[in-house]
Amino acid sequence: QELRPKSLDIKQEELGDMVEKEMASTSEAIEDAVRRIEEMMSQARNESSGVKLEVNERILNSCTDLMKAIRLLVTTSTNLQKEIVESGRGAATTQEFYAKNSRWTEGLISASKAVGWGASQLVESADRVVLHTGKYEELIVCSHEIAASTAQLVAASKVKAEKSSRNLARLQECSRNVNEMAANVVASTKSGQEQIEEKDTMDFSGMSLIKLKKEEMETQVKVLELEKRLEGERVRLGELRKQHYGLAGGCEDAPEDGEARPAPAPRRGILKKPPIAQKP
Repeated sequence: QELRPKSLDIKQEELGDMVEKEMASTSEAIEDAVRRIEEMMSQARNESSGVKLEVNERILNSCTDLMKAIRLLVTTSTNLQKEIVESGRGAATTQEFYAKNSRWTEGLISASKAVGWGASQLVESADRVVLHTGKYEELIVCSHEIAASTAQLVAASKVKAEKSSRNLARLQECSRNVNEMAANVVASTKSGQEQIEEKDTMDFSGMSLIKLKKEEMETQVKVLELEKRLEGERVRLGELRKQHYGLAGGCEDAPEDGEARPAPAPRRGILKKPPIAQKP
């Protein structure tokens, strides 16, 4: 009992109800996200114009397409789960089937939560970008997280599905569509960021030679500071990923005390690019 994962503390007869509740909750989160994006679109048209309006509309349209793709994927996943339960439970009830396959059931619950959370975070990030209080990079990270979450949902649904299942084929097609729409969000975000930055480019024509030299030195200092910070953040990201996979049970070589071993600090070179942290 002590070795069982803490998530199994939930009574097994409640697992079936939890699957339905989480899928319903995910659907509601996506519907709410679509509604909020439409409201942001209307607000952007009223409060912005020119290049900023064009950028905001392109980003919000891509977010809307992504939400619609996720909604279709969740619906298809729900249909596939019903098919799996009906074909595999035999004389048992739906609750008994979920209880018997508790590991698989918990995987579905976890994947569904991840998809709903990713959709909510994407909307929050889009809202901040439109209001010019957030970062474009947040949207890009959220898009990657959604793609990973939907892949998790497809993998969890695929475990017990028949290879010839039409619902499985539809689910895989929906997954590819989600990945494509997530890529569109990333592309529209990057192009929009470039447009805004080009528009806001500083004009140095009125500066004296002394002023230009001072600005150049201050910029060099900032570049060095950012490079040092980037190196530290990459190391931190690697440690966070190692700890995450360790807690998820995916790290077989984790030490017995449950703490992740720190990675050796990379050697700093004068002109060398800091190493990119790799996933464990």
